Amino acid sequence: QVQLVESGGGLVQPGGSLRLSCVVSGLTFSRYAMSWYRQAPGKERELVATVTSRSDSTNYADSVKGRFTISRDNAKSTVYLEMNTLRPEDTAMYYCYAKRLSFAYWGQGTQVTVSS
Repeated sequence: QVQLVESGGGLVQPGGSLRLSCVVSGLTFSRYAMSWYRQAPGKERELVATVTSRSDSTNYADSVKGRFTISRDNAKSTVYLEMNTLRPEDTAMYYCYAKRLSFAYWGQGTQVTVSS
């Protein structure tokens, strides 16, 4: 049974930071590219960042470049999203996503709210 469990969300003031974690089980983590997506109320789910299976490449949405950093620890089957200089428009449910060939899995999400 594949499980992706996100944590680290919460309420933070504008300009603040959060670190999201996603622990993965039930698959060979080191073979999967990992991504973070987010979905704000009334909006479509959007890709935030992706890291390849061996961490040799990362990609970011333009809206988060320079502020967010995705990383992974294959020994811990965990992917992270370091979020700095948070803005109210970063408020959303953040989802972890694992992808390899035709196999894809989602986590249940963790809420991030940026508000004063």
